[in-house]
Amino acid sequence: MKVTELKNNLKTLSKEELIKEISELFKKSTFVKEHYINKFYSKSSLEILNKYKRIIKNEFLPTNGFGKARLSVAKKAISDFSKVSNNTEFIAELMIYYVEVSVEYTNTYGDITESFYNSMEGMYDKALNLIMSEDHIDKFQKRCFKILEDSEDTGWGFNEQLTEIFYNYIA
Repeated sequence: MKVTELKNNLKTLSKEELIKEISELFKKSTFVKEHYINKFYSKSSLEILNKYKRIIKNEFLPTNGFGKARLSVAKKAISDFSKVSNNTEFIAELMIYYVEVSVEYTNTYGDITESFYNSMEGMYDKALNLIMSEDHIDKFQKRCFKILEDSEDTGWGFNEQLTEIFYNYIA
C-alpha cells in the first residue's frame, strides 16, 4: 500500500474511527508513541532523548562489563530519534554525545580502528553542520571544543581531523 492509498482509505473513516486507529497505533508502536510524545509533550521529549543517550552510552561504556562499540547500534539510536523528533537542538545533542562517548571510549581502551575514527569524524562534521545551520553554536561550542581537548592523545590523525572540522565551521 502506498501513502495515497492509505490517505484515501483514511478519508472514509469518521473522526472517532481515526482517533481510535491512532490510539491503537500509539499503544502498539514505541515509534508512534515517541513521535506523539515529542509532538505534544515537550517536557517528556527530554526523557525520550535520554533513552537514546542511554543506548549510545551502553554501547560504548556500559555500567557493567565492556562496551561492544557497535557503531551501527549507536548510529541507529540517532537515526531513530531523528524520526520521532524534529527538535534540532536535541538531535545535535545526541550527535555530539555520540562523539563525546566515543572519545571517552577510546581514551579508556586505547586506539581503535581507523574506520571507528572515520565514523566519529563524520558524525562530528554532521553535528557541527546542524549546529551552525540551526544557530545552536552558543549551546554547543564549549562541548565541541572540549572534544578536541579530550581527543589529543588518540591515534590515526583523529584529533587533527576533528580540529580541522571544528575550525572549518567555527573560524
